[in-house]
Amino acid sequence: MIPPRTVTVALTGASGLPYGLRLIECLISAGVRVWVLYSQAAQVVAKQEMDIVLPSRPSEVKGWLQQRTSAETGMLEVYGREEWFAPAASGSNPPDAMVVCPCSMGALAAIAQGMSDNLIERAADVCIKEQRKLVLVPRETPLSAIHLENMLKLARLGVVILPPAPGFYTHPQTVGDMVDFVVGRVMDQISVPHTLTPRWGE
Repeated sequence: MIPPRTVTVALTGASGLPYGLRLIECLISAGVRVWVLYSQAAQVVAKQEMDIVLPSRPSEVKGWLQQRTSAETGMLEVYGREEWFAPAASGSNPPDAMVVCPCSMGALAAIAQGMSDNLIERAADVCIKEQRKLVLVPRETPLSAIHLENMLKLARLGVVILPPAPGFYTHPQTVGDMVDFVVGRVMDQISVPHTLTPRWGE
């Protein structure tokens, strides 16, 4: 039996948590195994943007996400910021791809500099060095020269910089439609089939 594809999804403290949670739901629905990493700042954003209380313990977040996504056993794992024995922390067991969604400018800067001070940064560093697909969904505006220089540095290394900029040619009717547009573009980048939005010309 061919093992399922594995994608790491990291949630940081930028605005835009609905994108990340919807991405996790869609990946699980597509039969992709998901490793979830999250920062303390993401917990603050969850409460502010979605009135969701993300527990501090990864095991409790896993239980909450399993209920939210109906993930089968073995298809979802959640790791804390200091869990250095998590698979994503080593190049001997990297995921097929990683998405940081949403990605704060602090996380982006740390990844660009190879800081690896927590599991999110280390997992991204592993993807870069192992030449696995890494997608960053930065949510900030306007962008400073520092932000742009960090993005350019990462783009030159093959990292995909995918700002959450929904298109309107699909005539979105709800906020959920706009979220799905961005999530669909992320899934395109990591080669996971979906039917979230109509294709151009179809």
